Amino acid sequence: MTMVKEKAEKKEIKEIKKKPVKKTVKKKPVKKTLKKKEVQKKVIKKKHYFETVGRRKTAVARVRLYAQEKDITVNGKPLESYFPQKNLQEIIKSPFVATEFLDKFGVTAILKGGGFRAQAEALRHGISRALILVDPELRKKLKRTGYLTRDPRMRERKKFGLKRARRAPQWQKR
Repeated sequence: MTMVKEKAEKKEIKEIKKKPVKKTVKKKPVKKTLKKKEVQKKVIKKKHYFETVGRRKTAVARVRLYAQEKDITVNGKPLESYFPQKNLQEIIKSPFVATEFLDKFGVTAILKGGGFRAQAEALRHGISRALILVDPELRKKLKRTGYLTRDPRMRERKKFGLKRARRAPQWQKR
């Protein structure tokens, strides 16, 4: 009789195991998809500046364009003290003049590498890129003036056996 009882108990255990257990499934919240215009509006509201990078030769300019401020600071100094030459100041302000946004934006920039001229042109390149982020319709104007093209000309490296990149040592007869 004990064998019969054991078999009955085993059947009951198997039946209990076979019964499906109800699982609680958490429903994931459905993400609302935004249209492109709505996304752009939210980005403009969240960010209070537009950040870009401009380059020329070995100079690199990290540029931030602010809508609230109206002055240009370079490496923590005002533009006039960092670039005392008027022609370099004109180069930097030229994207604003071309797009007629001269006193509507403020700029802070961190410049590294290169000389004064290369830094000024790198800053101009960065400002032009930032203005496109503000208004994509300005791209045509800035492209036509040549402010968006990165000037690829770099200094050629020195080769071994030569004095400079291509300057050979003076030839001796004996």
